[in-house]
Amino acid sequence: MNMALWIVQGILGVGFIFSGWMKAFQYEKAKKSWPWANEVSRGLVFFIGIMELVGVIGLIVPQATNIAPGLTPLAAIGLAIVVLLGAIFHIARKEYKQIGVNIVFLVLAVFVAIGRI
Repeated sequence: MNMALWIVQGILGVGFIFSGWMKAFQYEKAKKSWPWANEVSRGLVFFIGIMELVGVIGLIVPQATNIAPGLTPLAAIGLAIVVLLGAIFHIARKEYKQIGVNIVFLVLAVFVAIGRI
């Protein structure tokens, strides 16, 4: 089970680093990749990106170093909330094709949260 959790944490980490980095530090590229980024403030896009990057740190570092490993499930819950809110946002905008990624990442984050409690 521990190996499966680490694999899922790695998948989440790579995904959130990619998306968080683009949102936080490559705004123009984010606007081209995600139409919704053109319709919300740059500050909100930056904030979401930073929260994703901080979430990745919390998802990996505490468990890997065994320093406050209880933070890992909390980070997973935080990331689950981010993608749940993203899914709700896409539903409100009738962007149903975008929701699939949110659901996959939500399920993976919940798996880590439950598995690491």
